[in-house]
Amino acid sequence: MSQTEAPPTAATAGDRLRWWTELPLILVVYAAYSMGRLLVRGDTASAVGHGLAILRAEKALHLNLEHPLNRLFTSEAWIGVPADFWYASLHYLVTPGILIWLFRSRAGHFRAARTWLMTSTLIGLIGFTLLPTCPPRLLAPGHGFVDTMAQYSSWGWWGTEASAPRGLGGMTNQYAAMPSLHVGWAVWCGVMLWRHGRTPLTRAAGIAYPLITTFVVMGTANHYLFDALAGVAVIGLGFAVSRPVLRVAGMLRNRVRGAFAPGSPGYGHAPSTSPFPVASSIVSGECQTSTGERIPRQRKASAAPGGGPGARPADAGDGAPAPVG
Repeated sequence: MSQTEAPPTAATAGDRLRWWTELPLILVVYAAYSMGRLLVRGDTASAVGHGLAILRAEKALHLNLEHPLNRLFTSEAWIGVPADFWYASLHYLVTPGILIWLFRSRAGHFRAARTWLMTSTLIGLIGFTLLPTCPPRLLAPGHGFVDTMAQYSSWGWWGTEASAPRGLGGMTNQYAAMPSLHVGWAVWCGVMLWRHGRTPLTRAAGIAYPLITTFVVMGTANHYLFDALAGVAVIGLGFAVSRPVLRVAGMLRNRVRGAFAPGSPGYGHAPSTSPFPVASSIVSGECQTSTGERIPRQRKASAAPGGGPGARPADAGDGAPAPVG
């Protein structure tokens, strides 16, 4: 082995991925995200105001793509129904699927990719908190949008309130439209497919998936174009922030691992919190005392025969003069 090659160490082995630590971490972050969406439900009036402000800004910039797409999806069921299934299900399937694929086949890239996704998701939650936004489908009918999820609800499991299963619409925050994490997660998936895929088909899917998702979220009247662009921006910000987050997490992981490594002060036992020193069997010099004795009897440990390890106390003498004769 050359001098530049480091031999395998316990710390290197400890960096290996384990599904029983990764899965709970991802589930905890997703649960926090889902609960956070519910807890940050904003005022309906302000959410509607934000939605109308976005729509006016898009019209002023001639970027109002939602209306023509929504009319197409509403009038053509063969487009609208698959789009609703796409919106209601794929982000629950494709995103975890790519995480599993990375874990199994691209383990060297998994931790960075996972941190990027989770960091972006938490940044998106901040956006929901600061800017509750009414999606186009919940605006007054006079604004010209049709909720395709409600129109085609008989085709799928979702109800008329949201893409959640029937009867569970009240458990979602329907005003968490800005940014669109449907688009953000799709962009993350696309980057993973493009960077780590090995076939032209995989890379083509990496381009097609986020593009189709962007058209779907607008055509189903669930998001504005600006929501989609904000989702891309959140993923970009998450990528920039994930590197220092990963670095700090690595430092904390190494500290915890070092605290419980063999030979460390905390390994195998908790540190003593007693204000008094721990009693020792050594009382002075080479003199010892037996366990439980209140007054030491000054037995001396000897290396002479009979005084070695395992010898009885009498073998080493008890400090009294030896009998004569």
